[in-house]
Amino acid sequence: MPAAGATPAFERCVDALGSRAAGEGISASVFDANVRTVTPDPSLLALLNSQPEFSTPIWDYLAGLVDDKRVADGQRMLAEHAGVLSRVEAKYGVDPATVVAVWGVESDYGATFGKRPLLTSLTTLSCMGRRQSFFRGELIDTLRIIQSGDVAPERLVGSWAGAFGHTQFMPSTYRRIAVDFDGDGRRDLVGSIPDALASTANYLKRSGWRSGQPWGYEIRLPSGFDGPAGRTNRRPLSEWTDRGIRRVDGGAIPVSGNTPAALFQPAGAAGPSFLVFKNFDAIYSYNAAESYALAIAHLSDRLRGGGGFAKGWPTADPGLSRAERREVQTLLLARGHDIGEVDGMLGKASRAAIKLEQARMGMQPIDGRAGQRMLKALRASGPVRLK
Repeated sequence: MPAAGATPAFERCVDALGSRAAGEGISASVFDANVRTVTPDPSLLALLNSQPEFSTPIWDYLAGLVDDKRVADGQRMLAEHAGVLSRVEAKYGVDPATVVAVWGVESDYGATFGKRPLLTSLTTLSCMGRRQSFFRGELIDTLRIIQSGDVAPERLVGSWAGAFGHTQFMPSTYRRIAVDFDGDGRRDLVGSIPDALASTANYLKRSGWRSGQPWGYEIRLPSGFDGPAGRTNRRPLSEWTDRGIRRVDGGAIPVSGNTPAALFQPAGAAGPSFLVFKNFDAIYSYNAAESYALAIAHLSDRLRGGGGFAKGWPTADPGLSRAERREVQTLLLARGHDIGEVDGMLGKASRAAIKLEQARMGMQPIDGRAGQRMLKALRASGPVRLK
């Protein structure tokens, strides 16, 4: 029987998916129980073209991902799972701070896996919108996970696109990369922290991670420097140092002079500059966004005891931490805005409320963005309720 809300076109698509699944070894009982019962969710289509890594200013993006609480929580995770992380490093060559940084950014150390059932998301996106071929492959791999008994279907919840578990693997990545590190016979990235951490290290190793090398360093450019920039524009390290590039802290760069390095300026020459090496590219491969890679790299440095960047971002209105975003939401609620729960996620309702406050306060631009200026303005204006 077709699922509720299924159109004839969706039913035909599901039939075609069933034929493909059978051809790839998925039993009819597994397919029918997990796909034919799916009610499509068209709201997912709006998310296909929206990725914060590409649409959010870098200073906002990093402020929300690398804040003091995430650093403190990560350092606690490093201590709590030191034994597992030591074994992971011995096998895969990836240091504990980097593995834990991925864990922190991807799921806040297991606190937020995402709430969307993978079967609903992937079945819908297999039959609607663009990239249907990609999502059909991910759906088949999800069914393989279920059929193998590694993870029960009701525990497969995650992002709208199908990433799941402590370190948010896509099902196809799970098939290729996931490992059983706790020895229970299952590759369980949802219920097993050792499996998740080891699988993440395995991913980075296969992406070219070089043990013992840094991801990169913040650097100081000589006056008048006009050299080539860009993560993929690699030159031998010696070429950069010969042109006067140095670490901002004055320390040595502990790699050989012929090591390929690139000048990375995520906000242009007016913002912080970095020399990045192969390990930055390995991190980048996890999500194919430079801002994401910098968040992981920076968090790993903070977990090792490092501080913020020496050079500030080129903005007069820096971004907000997660705690500050929740404070903005609390202040908006106090002023009568119906924005839902206080969760630190500044979604459509919060942005609409911020636009109203920007207009009321005479702030420019009226763009719905919450930065330090808006937080300070809301604090100063008090809980005056709207009429």
